[in-house]
Amino acid sequence: MATDAAAVEEPRRGTLRRELRFWEAIALSIGIMAPTAAMALNGVAPAGLVGRAVPLAFLFAAIAIAFVSYAFIRLTRHFNHAGSAYALTGATLGPHAGFFTGWAQMGTYAAFTAASIAEVGLFGTAFFDGTGIWHGPSWIVISLIAAVVIAAVAYADVKFATRSLLLIEALSVTLITILIVWIYAKVIGGSAPNGQGFSLKAFSPPAGVGIGAIAYASVFGFLSWAGFEGASALGEETNNPRRNIPFAIAGAVAFTGVFYVIVMFAQSLGFGLGANGVKGFSSSGAPLGDLSKTYIDKGFADAVNFGAMVSAFASALGTAAASSRILFALGRDGFVTRRLGDASARTGAPANALAVVMLVAVGTVVGLRINGTSSTNVFFYMGTIGVLSLLVAYIVTNLGAAKFLLLDRREAPWQLAIFTVAIGALVYVEYKNVHGIPYPYDRFPYVVLGWLVLAVLIMVVFPGLVRRIGANLMRAEGIERPPPT
Repeated sequence: MATDAAAVEEPRRGTLRRELRFWEAIALSIGIMAPTAAMALNGVAPAGLVGRAVPLAFLFAAIAIAFVSYAFIRLTRHFNHAGSAYALTGATLGPHAGFFTGWAQMGTYAAFTAASIAEVGLFGTAFFDGTGIWHGPSWIVISLIAAVVIAAVAYADVKFATRSLLLIEALSVTLITILIVWIYAKVIGGSAPNGQGFSLKAFSPPAGVGIGAIAYASVFGFLSWAGFEGASALGEETNNPRRNIPFAIAGAVAFTGVFYVIVMFAQSLGFGLGANGVKGFSSSGAPLGDLSKTYIDKGFADAVNFGAMVSAFASALGTAAASSRILFALGRDGFVTRRLGDASARTGAPANALAVVMLVAVGTVVGLRINGTSSTNVFFYMGTIGVLSLLVAYIVTNLGAAKFLLLDRREAPWQLAIFTVAIGALVYVEYKNVHGIPYPYDRFPYVVLGWLVLAVLIMVVFPGLVRRIGANLMRAEGIERPPPT
């Protein structure tokens, strides 16, 4: 590991290219969140907890995420860097906090890449088997094919990658939109299959369900927004980044906030708000597919499974792109080898960092498959690990934003309320993902703790790395004096 601050830099083969516009930046945030895949899975557990009030839980989560995203929106108006939270916290709290947060976020995106690769296999199996195109396919084969394509697209020109994300999510969101419009039309028109009627009761807790249960259920909604900050990793590749990156993050959060609540309301109405409907929703293995069969036909259910498959593909592409850029930024500052800070002279992609990210993700998926883990469990296991690490990154970033805006810049003190709510929500979600959870999920906090402790050990053993990070951030962001460490 390179640690000498005075070390001679190795020549670079290429650099990141500043060529993206607003729509290509927002595509990365939306692609990582994968709206279609999120809506295909994330409403089932809340239905079992709060019954008909799933939309209310997602509304709570949307409001909480709006508060959390404020820190990223404000900081990216001042700092733009391929390192995302690595740079945002490094510039506001110092290089130690920057490395720690970037390490947490990089681990998150690597875990999400593995989770989404497995998710492609999950929905791909349902699609190919359902249509008869491929009878009884093995999910790991589909996942490995997807991984090869993901690596190829992520290595290509970044414009191609981000435009692919935008096209894929537009296609899959269109399929869901057709389904929910059809559900609303049937329910409002009084022709729903099982006599379901339209009602706003979904936004009020049923008898026996308190605000604590709604808040707990909102944890699952909260997870649907994980990765909203992805656009911040394109700070060195987006034109006018101090305008377009904040708008991209805000736009992604606003769009998915409205979309998620509308879709969850449609799913709740589609199954029905009574006891039988809630039971059907909470026990469904594929709620969008089940609703497609009930309200339209099996062919459309296959189309929705296809949409979920490509949405998971887009998520893996987005997290691979974001993770490789964080590792690229760390490598450029001397982490392990400066070769990680090389970009392809032909495409501008962080080629070596991308190769490491994909090898780790694919190796994890294959290892879990050899261990007999199903595609569903690979998705939830790696997704949970990623979220636990990401929540830590969010907390530190919000602390950095509060310090920078309120103490360094002495801006309006009312912003303290925003950061207090955001950090409180993040701590609560972290607690609910750690306390009183079943095996093997109770082991995952220790995995994340080990990952974060490793970051601390690296900083202790290699102090020159932290000094270099501080110097490079000061130079890149125009900071006149070293930030506190």
